[in-house]
Amino acid sequence: MENAKITIDEFKKVDIAVGLILTAEKIADTDKLLKLVVDLGEPTSRQVVSGISLYFPDPSVLVGKKAMFVANLEPRMIKGFESQGMILAVSTEDGKFSLLSPTENVPAGTRAK
Repeated sequence: MENAKITIDEFKKVDIAVGLILTAEKIADTDKLLKLVVDLGEPTSRQVVSGISLYFPDPSVLVGKKAMFVANLEPRMIKGFESQGMILAVSTEDGKFSLLSPTENVPAGTRAK
């Protein structure tokens, strides 16, 4: 499934937006989970639960950073917390990790085209 092809029409359904991370904290009793509060340029901020804690031992370094988020995923409960999106990141087999982020100073809520 890793290389499953999708059509351009399927891809167009994905709402990718710039998000400004407002808060970031480790979820107690988990190894990998962080709870992020994110500004996606909407009237209210969103909560996103992500398994990136191993890469950010001090989650406060994420506060104020911009990253790319999938904004139209169905919300789901993860360890008792509702996740209202997904942060986009990449990792390599040798342990390198990077959040996907805009290279220019674009406002939170800017959508991928």
